Amino acid sequence: MSLNASLFAKAQRFIPGGVNSPVRAFRSVGGVPRFFAKGTGARFQDVEGREYLDYVGSWGPLILGHAHPEVVAAVQEAAERGLSFGAPTEAEIELAELLCRLVPSLEMARLVSSGTEATMSAIRLARGYSGRDLLVKFEGCYHGHSDSLLVKAGSGLLTFGNPSSGGVPADIARHTLVLPYNDPEALTDAFARHPDAIAAVIVEPVAGNMNLIMPRPEFLAACRELTARHGATLIFDEVMTGFRVGLGSAQGLYGITPDLSTFGKVIGGGMPLAAFGGKREIMEKISPLGPVYQAGTLSGNPLAVAAGLATLRLVQADGFYETLSARARRLCEGLCQAAEKHNAPFSAQSIGGMFGLYFAPTPPASFAEVMASDAAAFNRFFHAMLEAGHYFAPSAFEAGFVSAAHSEADINATIEAAEQFFAAF
Repeated sequence: MSLNASLFAKAQRFIPGGVNSPVRAFRSVGGVPRFFAKGTGARFQDVEGREYLDYVGSWGPLILGHAHPEVVAAVQEAAERGLSFGAPTEAEIELAELLCRLVPSLEMARLVSSGTEATMSAIRLARGYSGRDLLVKFEGCYHGHSDSLLVKAGSGLLTFGNPSSGGVPADIARHTLVLPYNDPEALTDAFARHPDAIAAVIVEPVAGNMNLIMPRPEFLAACRELTARHGATLIFDEVMTGFRVGLGSAQGLYGITPDLSTFGKVIGGGMPLAAFGGKREIMEKISPLGPVYQAGTLSGNPLAVAAGLATLRLVQADGFYETLSARARRLCEGLCQAAEKHNAPFSAQSIGGMFGLYFAPTPPASFAEVMASDAAAFNRFFHAMLEAGHYFAPSAFEAGFVSAAHSEADINATIEAAEQFFAAF
C-alpha cells in the first residue's frame, strides 16, 4: 500500500471521510487523495516525494504561489510577537483601511476568519438593515455552508428553495429563493412577485463553485438595478474573485457597486482570514454600534493579518495582474489547441488568475449547462494529468487557479502533458 493510501485509510478512522473538507476526498473523481508535505512557488510535494505543478493553490488564496518568502517572513515576525490576543491590534486597522482603499464600494470592513463566516454575517446584516427575511441566491453559486445557503432550487423557477443538506430545517430554507444564474428575467419576476419582501440578493459576480462561469453583463446590471429599485441589499460574494481577477476585484472589472461585499482567500495569503464590508450606513448596524450581532474570538488574528497585508502589498506591483492574466490565458488557449488538434470536445476560459476547463464544445453559462458537460471525461483527464505531475481540482465543478509563481515553461509543460492525453482521448 502506498503511503498516501495508508494515510487515507488511517484518516478515515478518525476523520469523517478521511478529510476535513469534502472535495478533498476525491469522491467525484475516484482514487486516493494525495497528502501533501510541503510547497514552494508553483509546485508542491506529497508525502511520497512526488512533485506536482499546482493549479489549485489552496483553492485560490495562493496567488503568489506556495511559501512566498515575504509572506512567510511576515507571519514569522508576527508569531514572535504573539499568536493571538483576542483584542485589537494596529495591523487590523491597516488591513481594513487597505481593503477600503482598494475596493471603492467599501466604506467600512470587519475581519472574520472564513468565507462562510463573512457571507453568513453579511446576509444577517442585510436582513437586519432592511427588516425583511427573504434572500435570493443563484443556482450553482456557493456562499459557504450556513443554513440559509445550503438550499437548492425548488420545483419551479420561482418556488422557494429546498434544503440541499441534512440538518437544514425546511423553515429556514423557505426564506431562500433560488434562481438560475445569468437569468435577469427570472430575477425581474422574483421582484415582481415579492416586491417588498426581499432583503438581499447574493451573487458570485464570476461564479467559481460550479466551475468558472462568466456573468452576462446584463445579468449583473439587473442585479444592481432591481435591488436598488426595490430597497434590497446587493451582496457581491468576492471570497473567490476578490483580488484574484484584478486589483479592484470583480466589481472593479465590471463597474458594478454592490452594497455589501465579502472577501476571503487572497486577502489572507493562505491563512484563515476573511472580511465583509460595504456602505457605512449598513455596516453601522453591526454590533457593537447596532442591533445585528456578530463576533469571533480569532477575528483579526495577527498571523493571518500579517500574511494578508504582505500579500496585498505584493499584488499591487506594476504589471502583476497583466502577467497573471496572460499566464492563465496561455494555459486555456494551449489546452484548447491541444484538444482541437485531436478533435476532443473541450473548451476553456479565464479571467485574471482564474480559469475553467470543460469537456463541452463551448464554455457553459449556467448551472444546467455545466451539468451537461462530460464529467467522466474530466475524471480521466484529471487522473492522467495527476499521474504526469499536474494537479488540478479533483472535481469537474471547480474553477482552477494560476499563481504568479507559474512560469511560461510551467504552463507549456502542462499543455504538453495535456496533448498526450488528448492524443489518446
